[in-house]
Amino acid sequence: MKSAESRVITLISFCLLSFLFGCNREPSEISVDNTCQIVINPQFFAVEAFKEGFAAVKIGDSLSFKQGFVDLQGKMPIAPKFDDVHEFSEGLAAVKIGDETDGKYGFIDKSGKMVIRPQFFFVGDFLEGLALMRDGDAFTGKYGFIDKRGQAVVIPKFDAEHGFKEGLAAMRVGDAISGKWGFIDNKGTYVITPQFDLVGDFSEGLAPMRMGSEKYGKWGFIDKQGHVAISLQFDYAESFKNGLAVIRIGDRNSGKWGVIDKQGTMVINPQFDNKCRFSEGLACVSIGHGITAKYGFIDRQGKVVINQKFDLAGDFSEGLAAVRIGDSTTGKWGFIDKQGKIIITPQFDAVGKFSQGLAPVRVGNATNGKWGFISRQGHDR
Repeated sequence: MKSAESRVITLISFCLLSFLFGCNREPSEISVDNTCQIVINPQFFAVEAFKEGFAAVKIGDSLSFKQGFVDLQGKMPIAPKFDDVHEFSEGLAAVKIGDETDGKYGFIDKSGKMVIRPQFFFVGDFLEGLALMRDGDAFTGKYGFIDKRGQAVVIPKFDAEHGFKEGLAAMRVGDAISGKWGFIDNKGTYVITPQFDLVGDFSEGLAPMRMGSEKYGKWGFIDKQGHVAISLQFDYAESFKNGLAVIRIGDRNSGKWGVIDKQGTMVINPQFDNKCRFSEGLACVSIGHGITAKYGFIDRQGKVVINQKFDLAGDFSEGLAAVRIGDSTTGKWGFIDKQGKIIITPQFDAVGKFSQGLAPVRVGNATNGKWGFISRQGHDR
């Protein structure tokens, strides 16, 4: 009789061979109503949303798995053979070969060809032509940036970094407790010297920054010269998007969330119990905490346009937002439009956002359920 380990290896080998000939797109045995259509049958342990024509997928289980990519036609052009993958960004995707201790990251192109050999302990996605990388382990390693040839253009010397946004990258010198954050350009030259206790990325010419500790410090915003543009006054702040930034007044447990404009004027007074991030003109907001919370949507003036009646909700993407009706155990997910009308009936156990015409959905629980992809019924991709 085969050992359990042999059976697992046999199963994974069979799955890999199957994926070389494409994913299962035969008529689904999963029953859905006429508000949506299954495009790629639920068959994966985990998936990510589509980006640049590909979605990362995982086969196996939480103990033994491999990752690859499926395309919009449901084919598997990049077989599941990696131990970790990132989504495609600027035509390349980071992939890892090896375990948590000894594994290294490299990059593949959309044909699956390894264009930067696995050599890095950690990498970020390519942004503005450069990718973050770490040379060494999480405790003693240093961060720098590589170009699309895999060449270091910013020598690893920083203790933490973000990716490039608007020509600048946040970096930290020193440890997570006492270190200071500043910003560099794509040559690694300081543009804003390290002086802040925490920062966010630049967006629309401004970046959030904190002076002081997490508990007692305050957040404001700086411009690209490092000058304070919005004074230190918030207990938390996020980067601007379409002229608005989410802020919090009060601690993370009992504080309230609101929205400011680029002059620092409060556009939506702090009153909500969750981050009111805007997407496609609407923001998901909740009143209440935990299992008693109800979710709805406000517009940019703070007016409630979709009543807080859902048990959980996500952001709008491609005109639809995911909503759950019922609790975390037995509730079902579907999708609404910007008028709050249910477009896809709640019938799935978990969902992701729509991207490139498809949304990931899970049928079954988190342990044994499988993920696939749906489209809106009657909508061409």
